[in-house]
Amino acid sequence: MPRSSAIAPPSAPPPLAALLRRYEDAGEPLSCEPVTQGLLNRGYRLATTRGAYFLKQHVDEPTADRATIARQHRAVRRLESLGVPVAPPVADRSGDTVAVIGGHCYALHPWVDGRHRRGAQLTTVESRRLGALLGLVHTGLERVMTMDTDTDTDGDAGTAMDAGMDAGTGNVAGMAGMAGVDTGGYAGARERPGTLRPHESADPEETFALIDALLVLARAHRPRDSFDALAEFRLLERRALLEGHAHRRPPPAAAGGWVHGDFHPLNLLYRGDHTGAEPAAIVDWDRLGVQPRAEEAVRAAAIFFVRPSGRLELGKVRAYARAYRRAAGADPAELAAAVHRVWWERLNDFWILRWRYRLHDRRADPQFPAVSALAVWWTREYEAVCEAFAG
Repeated sequence: MPRSSAIAPPSAPPPLAALLRRYEDAGEPLSCEPVTQGLLNRGYRLATTRGAYFLKQHVDEPTADRATIARQHRAVRRLESLGVPVAPPVADRSGDTVAVIGGHCYALHPWVDGRHRRGAQLTTVESRRLGALLGLVHTGLERVMTMDTDTDTDGDAGTAMDAGMDAGTGNVAGMAGMAGVDTGGYAGARERPGTLRPHESADPEETFALIDALLVLARAHRPRDSFDALAEFRLLERRALLEGHAHRRPPPAAAGGWVHGDFHPLNLLYRGDHTGAEPAAIVDWDRLGVQPRAEEAVRAAAIFFVRPSGRLELGKVRAYARAYRRAAGADPAELAAAVHRVWWERLNDFWILRWRYRLHDRRADPQFPAVSALAVWWTREYEAVCEAFAG
C-alpha cells in the first residue's frame, strides 16, 4: 500500500539504447514488455541478444533518489553473500547499479523464472522454512546495514532509513506481473501523512471519522452493487468493534531493526515443482527501512496464511512463527506484542476502500472480503492467534 495517494501517469517506453550502452554484456534489445501495473514504480521484462532481464524504473519520489536506491542495492548484494535468495542488480561498466537517464533512475536485474505461492499452497514444513527465511533476512540486514553505515563516506548515511520508515512501493507485484496485494495496516496508516509518528499506533478517533467519510461514499456510489453493500456492512461492524476495543490501543512501539518492509507472496518467487519448490528470490526492496522486526513477521503471516473466509491457518502460522523466532532470536513476548499492534492496525485500516472510493481504483476489490473478515475473526480469536505466534 503506497504512502502516496497519487497513481503514476503513463510513461514513454524506457530509453533502451542509452541504457544498454552502459553495460558490457547486456546485448541489444529485442523486446521490452511491462510486467506490472505498479502504482508508482514500473517494471519491464527486457529480452536482449544476451538474455532476459527485469528492468525497473524508479519513480516513487520518496525512494527514487539515486543514493537511496544505491543503498538498497548494496544491501541486496551483501545479503546474497549471506545466502539470502535475492536478485541483485547488474553493475554497468563503471560499477554503478543505478542508471540516471532523462532525470529517471533505472536498474537492471537478472530475470528470475519463478512463481508466487500463497500460504494455502505451502505445507507445514514449507511454512517453517518461510519463517526461517524471514528470520535470516532480518539478521542479515542487521549485519549488512551496520556495515553500510560504518563504511558510508558519501554523506548519505541514514537516507534509506529515513525514507524507508514511511515510504511506499508501487511495484508490488515483483517480476511476475501480478498487481494488488494486501500489504497490511502499516502502509494504510502511512497514507495519512503527518498524523502518525514512527511506530505510533492508529488513533481510533481518526478512524471513526474515516469510517463516517467512507460510509458516505459507499452509500452514494452508483451503480450500487454487492461490494458497496458489503463495504457498508463491514464499516458499521468495524465501528462497533472499535467502540468496544478503543481502550486497547497499543502504546508506541520500541525502536526496531532493519526490515524488508514489504514481505508478502507477490514479492517472493519460488522455483521448482510443488513437491520441491524452493525460494528463488525475494524482490522489491523499496521499503527497506527500520521498523519493529516482529511486526513484519506478523504482517507477513497475516497475508500468507489468510483463508478466503478471513481465518488464519493457525497450524501453519505456529510452524512459521517458531522458525522465525529461532532464526531471528526473537522471544515470545516480542511476538505477542507484535500480534497486538498488527491486530490494532487491521482494526483501523481501510486501504482497499480508500482505493475504491477515493482513487477509483478497483484492483484490490477482490481482496476485500477476506481482508475485512480477518479483522473481525482476529478480534474474536485474539488469544488463539497470540498463542500461535508466541506459544
